[in-house]
Amino acid sequence: MPGPDRQFWQDHFERGRTPWDRGAASPQLGAWLASGELAPGAGPIAVPGCGSGHEVLALAQRGFDVVGLDYADAACAAARARLEAAGLPGSLVVQADVLEWRPARPLAAVYEQTCLCALHPDHWTRYADALHGWLRPGGRLFALAMQVERPGAAEGRIEGPPYNVDVNALRALFDGARWDWPAPPSARVPHPHVGSEMALVVVRR
Repeated sequence: MPGPDRQFWQDHFERGRTPWDRGAASPQLGAWLASGELAPGAGPIAVPGCGSGHEVLALAQRGFDVVGLDYADAACAAARARLEAAGLPGSLVVQADVLEWRPARPLAAVYEQTCLCALHPDHWTRYADALHGWLRPGGRLFALAMQVERPGAAEGRIEGPPYNVDVNALRALFDGARWDWPAPPSARVPHPHVGSEMALVVVRR
């Protein structure tokens, strides 16, 4: 399998080498919640690649029917501990391969922040197909696409993680035949450690 494997992520979490972790939920999640664009009651929401669980906790505390998914046992343990410390069930986090996992019922939303950019691009099409399959028609994909320039890109090198996810790649993955796109411009969300993220919401047809 190209790209980082389960042990790669396990080692990073065990050693505390998680530079992608802000130490809190993304400010863009707060913006979507404050605007009402993301609201509880619409139906279940998944957070793939949830890492240490900041966004899962924030959504659970606001009454969302949420499930967090992660590949690495150490990430799941950290997320479960965070939830349990807040008096919430650790069972909201599931250890799973996002390329294989399927929800028990169609989802109303997916919060996609750190998963696509963590997957090797060879897996992006399969992952995009999985997200389409998870969501019900009209379901929303709340995406934060990592914008991080890599010096080898001009030479055809694939460098990461995190892998750069530009708008052209996103349009190819989440094409207009299956997804409704918002009009630009998209919000830019600075990351304290690496690059920035492009925030947008696309809707499954």
